[in-house]
Amino acid sequence: MSWYIRMLAFLVKCAAWAKKNLENTAYWNAKFDRFARLFSRLSGRPLAFNIAMIVILVWVVSGPIFGFSDTWQLVINTATTIVTFLMVFLIQHTQNRDTEALQVKLDELIRAIEKADDTLLDLEELEEEELAILRSKYVTLARVAREKARAETKVDSTAGNP
Repeated sequence: MSWYIRMLAFLVKCAAWAKKNLENTAYWNAKFDRFARLFSRLSGRPLAFNIAMIVILVWVVSGPIFGFSDTWQLVINTATTIVTFLMVFLIQHTQNRDTEALQVKLDELIRAIEKADDTLLDLEELEEEELAILRSKYVTLARVAREKARAETKVDSTAGNP
């Protein structure tokens, strides 16, 4: 019975620690951000690819040693599944971060250009319907501009012919 009480006390301490430390989301977000940036940099290097190739070669060469058993196959399947699962989160985090940085840069360019339409700032926050309305407006503007350019090209080419 005492192991049960000790286990319960341990779980209570763990829960108290989790409640205290997990509420600080800024701290954990910063930790994950640093971790994700480091691993995305490392995984994108040739060394990471070479290590992956060596692991695969060792696995293939070890096949005859283990008789190409189910366990032998399970090792590579499990390893690749785990790596893929974790890399999805790292890649998505990196992509989200890059997209946010790009949006800020584009917003600054729009803001800095005098004739730019400031309503285009922060478009990524609009609902799909609002975005579709704006897109159709700019599709129409582009079509009109192309037609005007074609008309000017026709006038220029016919003006040069006697």
